[in-house]
Amino acid sequence: MAGSAQPTKNHILLVPYPLQGHIIPAVHLALKLAAAGFSITFVNTEAVHHQTVLAHQLLPSPIIEGGGGSHRDIFAAARAYGLDIRYELVGDGLPVCFDRSLHHDEFMSHLLHCLRDNVEALVRRLPSLSCLIADTFFVWPATLARSLSIPYVSFWTEPALVFSVYYHMDLLRQHGHFPASDEHQTEIITYLPGVPAIGRMDLMSYIQEADTTSVVHQIIFKAFEEAHQADFILCNTVEELEPSTIAALQEKKPFYAVGPIFPARFTRSTVATSLWVESDCSQWLDARPIGSVLYISFGSYAHIKKADLDEIAHGVMASRANFLWVLRPDVVSSADP
Repeated sequence: MAGSAQPTKNHILLVPYPLQGHIIPAVHLALKLAAAGFSITFVNTEAVHHQTVLAHQLLPSPIIEGGGGSHRDIFAAARAYGLDIRYELVGDGLPVCFDRSLHHDEFMSHLLHCLRDNVEALVRRLPSLSCLIADTFFVWPATLARSLSIPYVSFWTEPALVFSVYYHMDLLRQHGHFPASDEHQTEIITYLPGVPAIGRMDLMSYIQEADTTSVVHQIIFKAFEEAHQADFILCNTVEELEPSTIAALQEKKPFYAVGPIFPARFTRSTVATSLWVESDCSQWLDARPIGSVLYISFGSYAHIKKADLDEIAHGVMASRANFLWVLRPDVVSSADP
């Protein structure tokens, strides 16, 4: 009808944590939400974007203006398919060339103290927002969402069971299981909602530490204070794999299993997400017997001593197994590739 207003799309601000394992599901969540009719503004850090561009040599990508100047738009191909996704960059408080792997604690400290102001400055120049979806490990989303009078959706990229352990750190404290002590080292924990009997030594590494003053612990504590204030939680898990854990969490908070969040039909993504150069091993894999290949990866975050790396290599070689080992150049440290 002439003169009738078009319905306004719900506009979501989506902010992934700037580590590899968080970025990939966040990108594909953005694509799925855009395909469902939402308008998305996806926020990356300048450093993550720079490393992505280097890894993928995104020279043909369109250059867009905004924020700190012009930059290559990793969502250009998605928009060509009609998806409404804007791409914005913010600083994390450190120069793009700063070695975040070598200076891990300083990097984490800037994420703790600096990133919120830059996201807030971006929000002030965006169209009105309907919702904030941010990675659970951020320390500011509930506070920022309240200041904007919009809902906060916490996006958890790990299993629901791990979320439940972090979410119930208060119970671990009450029972003397956190911070760690030699007295309770061998005990079995049976009181965490949705978590079957679990050994004290089987908890996540940060929960096993006696010294909880590190910057990462500060992030975990503050992030889960914010998570307790989330309007609801999206988890990159499958309900059939963790039914009892999810049911227990749903008694505390609206909690939804939305995984696995992968590209459609498990094909290569239209959006560059890897921070490192990728290799296509499919032909080699196709030539191996089914179920015969050992896959080894330490992820994007962990570091290891060179002597330990050598021992693992010797063990794998001695096993005579077929294997694929994803090995970051900076897995020992960027100063010792």
